[in-house]
Amino acid sequence: MLSLSMGCKSSKTSSTGSATLRAEDFNMASSDQKAMDIADAVVAASGGADQYRNTEYLSWNFFGSRKHIWHKPTGDVYIESIKEPIKVKMNINTKKGDVWIDDRKQMNQDTLSKYLQKGYEWWVNDAYWIVFPFKLQDSGVTLKYVGQGQTQLGADAEILALTFSNVGVTPDNKYLVYVDPSTNLVTQWDFYTDADDEAPRFQIPWLDYQDYGNIKLSGDRGQMKITEISVADHPDVFR
Repeated sequence: MLSLSMGCKSSKTSSTGSATLRAEDFNMASSDQKAMDIADAVVAASGGADQYRNTEYLSWNFFGSRKHIWHKPTGDVYIESIKEPIKVKMNINTKKGDVWIDDRKQMNQDTLSKYLQKGYEWWVNDAYWIVFPFKLQDSGVTLKYVGQGQTQLGADAEILALTFSNVGVTPDNKYLVYVDPSTNLVTQWDFYTDADDEAPRFQIPWLDYQDYGNIKLSGDRGQMKITEISVADHPDVFR
């Protein structure tokens, strides 16, 4: 199973208009207008910028490894590891919170710091695998139009290159993003560990988009599946 910590962080969006999720420190100067237009079209096809902003809760099961509940307005997250007896309740902005191992709350500061950092990195990675289409113009991102091509499944696509500058857990990564020109939905990503690598480390499809509340999300990654996707409220979790 792939579990990579990828570049993703919360961003303050630009005031250029409600139709975009472009962050104020998105690298607009080095990005292509065509790529930015396609990114905006992806957001619109996925429900729209306002609908994404107004989605309060998002929960999912990350490939049978971890369960997440994310309260987007506050940055509060609850993460339960399925394969390890670890539970983390924290805020992704402050990186403060609580950790339980074997249902015992951890009080040792070194242990707490270690697992809060682990929880943060889990969230960075796992959230990117589900909300990536809304993150194409995040902080520190440069977006380039590559051209037309095809996915591994033979579908036509507009291809974008996404790179990072001094953000996230692994800022040297690069993605090629495949966008269906008929639906404006992301249909594949190619992941490069280093932006200068000639070949991707892996190529993953984004399939079976479904409506969750007012946004569209994909949980089908080919041989891997993100399950239990929900936008239902979970207010009791963070009390």
